[in-house]
Amino acid sequence: MDDASMVGLMGRVTGTVGPGLVGEVIVRVRGGAEHFLAYPAQGTARIERGTVVMVVEYLPPRTVYVTEAYDGPAA
Repeated sequence: MDDASMVGLMGRVTGTVGPGLVGEVIVRVRGGAEHFLAYPAQGTARIERGTVVMVVEYLPPRTVYVTEAYDGPAA
């Protein structure tokens, strides 16, 4: 799978992603669902388990940088 085909895919956080943490996301790819190690695209962001995310960078073979796919609720 090339880098461009991973960027823009949606996934769900299965292990908290954040500064100082190696998180985990599951992404539907290649006709199935696969787990990837994940880091926040914005270095200070913390993304909790269950959050829908979008892949913004892919580092083969199993690492992605992600951002929240949707803004949180308005305050």
